[in-house]
Amino acid sequence: MSETDDTALGQWLHDVLDLEQVEQDYFRGIATPQGRGRSFGGQVVGQALMSAIRTVGPERPVHSLHAYFMRPGDATQPVLFQVERDRDGRSFATRRVVAVQAGKPILNLAASFHVTEPGLSHQYQMPDVPGPEGLMNEEQLGEERADELPEEFLQWLRTPRPIEMRPVSVRPPFSREPREPAQAMWMRVRGNLGDDLEMHRAALAYTSDFGLLGTCMLPFGKGFSDRDMQFASLDHAVWFHDDFRMDEWLLYSMDSPWAGGARGFNRGQIFTQDGRLVASTAQEGLVRNVTLS
Repeated sequence: MSETDDTALGQWLHDVLDLEQVEQDYFRGIATPQGRGRSFGGQVVGQALMSAIRTVGPERPVHSLHAYFMRPGDATQPVLFQVERDRDGRSFATRRVVAVQAGKPILNLAASFHVTEPGLSHQYQMPDVPGPEGLMNEEQLGEERADELPEEFLQWLRTPRPIEMRPVSVRPPFSREPREPAQAMWMRVRGNLGDDLEMHRAALAYTSDFGLLGTCMLPFGKGFSDRDMQFASLDHAVWFHDDFRMDEWLLYSMDSPWAGGARGFNRGQIFTQDGRLVASTAQEGLVRNVTLS
């Protein structure tokens, strides 16, 4: 992919997250460019977070969000976001956001904001994995294994996307080998996302939905393209620990402590290339095997 293509895709994501204010505390997110079918959950989370950010000053960056998915969204239609200003304290601010399509809520999000201040510090160490430079991205993996992959999945891989992902180890449907419920991938926004750090946090919220839910299915060799499986995010949480840039490589390290009852629980840690832990995630989702229903 050329540098020009990367620039256009980076601008694509910026436009998706750069909401229009239609009234005080009401914002509109554009439909997914060339979108079809159900909305990508990470996009709705990222837009909802950006609507909350727009009602808080830059002196209090967002430090956490918690979202619940209630209905599938329509990728071909815009989304209206209504923000409630629950509290503006000296150190913290809290916001609630409802995302609405066709007059019905599709997502609820709560976000908390905190002034930057000094404090005692520690963190987990970044996993010892190969760097992104020697790894293939998912598009390249798809072309290498094109004869083995479902056509629908190949079409999805061949659709230009603003996020480049390079798995440290291949996952379904690239490989069906059952393994421990843990994986890691390098990720970044293609092109340049600009210098607004809150835009980078919204972009991380968008990206954090990629791959996380599938972690709990690694012991079974199952993936999103499998016709006997039904996947859906139920809730999603992100904690932002430090500043970062989404247009630079970040390592997304994921694991799943539990799956059962047609649900799976997954966790993630996000590191910069120099080893700083900058965010953590958690998600539970529907992982229904329709042949067992």
